[in-house]
Amino acid sequence: SSGINAEYGELREHCLSCALGGYVYMRHNNIRDLTANILLEAGCKDVEVEPQLLPISGETFNYRSTITENSARLDVSARGVWSPLDKVYTDIRVFNSLAPTNNRQSVNDTFRRHEREKILNYNDRVIQVEKATFMPLVFSTTGLMGPKAEVFYKRAATLLSNKTGHTYSDSIRYIRLRLSFCLLKTILISIRGYRGNCFTRFNSYDNDFNLII
Repeated sequence: SSGINAEYGELREHCLSCALGGYVYMRHNNIRDLTANILLEAGCKDVEVEPQLLPISGETFNYRSTITENSARLDVSARGVWSPLDKVYTDIRVFNSLAPTNNRQSVNDTFRRHEREKILNYNDRVIQVEKATFMPLVFSTTGLMGPKAEVFYKRAATLLSNKTGHTYSDSIRYIRLRLSFCLLKTILISIRGYRGNCFTRFNSYDNDFNLII
């Protein structure tokens, strides 16, 4: 029984990490698109998916890990999250909780590590070049979100409550349910998704048939 459970655990971990089939990207992109929709519903302006960052023109950054490519993009940007005119950029990560690099640490430490990696990559550039703020939105495949994502979506719930007239508790529940179902759906697809050889279209012109009419 323990051997079967261990084998199933390894298979499940592989399914959630394997890039074959595009399921890892699907998981990320669905959270990205949902976040943009939530910000639009909350009344934010200039909501953009995959905004391209401005090119660097001689700026120096505090961390060597800062992404400096002129073609760099983040996941979602919007105005009006923290204040009416300020712009915020977000970058999303959904990590596999079962992966060896993640399950050796506590959940809190794992979230902090992933958030810090995003901050070291983008925070300096967003502040200096874009004159904006940066928020890493980190999720686990078990449905949890990091501390900074909690702050971000709570703020979105406040904006949504102010716009729609619904209570804050209803607004945050609505956002959390949508995020949870979005993650759950894509995780189930990752586990059950097909990863075999690509489908080969049957070409009838290459075959002879004896048709009986």
